Amino acid sequence: MGHKVVVFDISVVRALWETRVKKHKAWQKKEAERLEKSALEKIKEEWNFVAECRRKGIPQAEYCKNGFIDTSVRLLEKIERNSLPRPSSLAKDRGKQSSPFVLELSGEHWTELPDSLKEQTHLKEWHIRNTLIEIIPTYIELFQAMRILDLPQNQISCLPAEIGRLKNLKELNVSFNHLKSIPPELGDCENLERLDCSGNLELMELPFELSNLKQVTFVDISANKFSSVPICVLRMSNLQWLDISNNNLNDLPQDIDRLEELQSFLLYKNKLTYLPYSMLNLKKLTLLVVSGDHLVELPTALCDSSTPLKFISLMDNPLDKDQCQDGDEIMESEQERRHFDKEFMKAYIEDLKERESVPSYTTKVSFSLQL
Repeated sequence: MGHKVVVFDISVVRALWETRVKKHKAWQKKEAERLEKSALEKIKEEWNFVAECRRKGIPQAEYCKNGFIDTSVRLLEKIERNSLPRPSSLAKDRGKQSSPFVLELSGEHWTELPDSLKEQTHLKEWHIRNTLIEIIPTYIELFQAMRILDLPQNQISCLPAEIGRLKNLKELNVSFNHLKSIPPELGDCENLERLDCSGNLELMELPFELSNLKQVTFVDISANKFSSVPICVLRMSNLQWLDISNNNLNDLPQDIDRLEELQSFLLYKNKLTYLPYSMLNLKKLTLLVVSGDHLVELPTALCDSSTPLKFISLMDNPLDKDQCQDGDEIMESEQERRHFDKEFMKAYIEDLKERESVPSYTTKVSFSLQL
């Protein structure tokens, strides 16, 4: 048998489909009217908007005001334009390109970390500076690949204990924040090599648990309120650079020579009246910077030009600071002054390293200008 062919009147088929199309269009119109009156569409719109903002790393405070979400496209464009992470100066200095493993945030429009950050646990570096961020979240423990935490010049008041679970952390910079203490759990970061806690102004001690940090070669705790060299620092056997300038030191421990690998020692702007003779045992010391205003006794061998040691004695000329009624303004101006002073000394010391010889003393003159 051959194929069976069924023949219909074409007009009948056409009429049937036209009827079906009309019914479907009428249903679509009613459904659109129903959704327009329903709250579900509004919820869906808000949800998609929030998801888009999170994907772009925009803080919730930017688009949610008093519990209401502004879903206008123009607002999204404005927020995105103003809130995109800007390359940090550190990244520029290193000449590195943007990387999927690096987070970079800067600017005072950042008051909190983006919600989407907790999903990016593959990140190896955080470079966050000059923001109004106050809190480092506890979920930082999820970033097991973290190598560098570069968090200077923010408003951070404390570090979470969970930071101690970052076993691969190499560098921690929390300079010029508002820290008053360092969590002892940081001592569990046994691979840490660089620690910068300078410029917090109120920091008075480091926990003994940091004695476990045997890989540390660089410690900067300048511009704080240390009255003595922390015991944990003396136990950092590989330490090469120690900056404890601009504190309240009256003397140095007699066992300072435990730091056998120390090469650079910055002590200026303290209240030291003498230097212990045990410093002569620091055979690898090549740079020593002190304030000479109060020094009355020091080993003469430190000033011997035949040694490779560059001994710098700064003669300070302090100016009386105007007192402000607002305590916050005093704190801010003090941090800015110390930050400028630190940047100046950094450039000065880098220049000294390139010289074959240095002056026997240096007079640093401070001045101000009112417009």
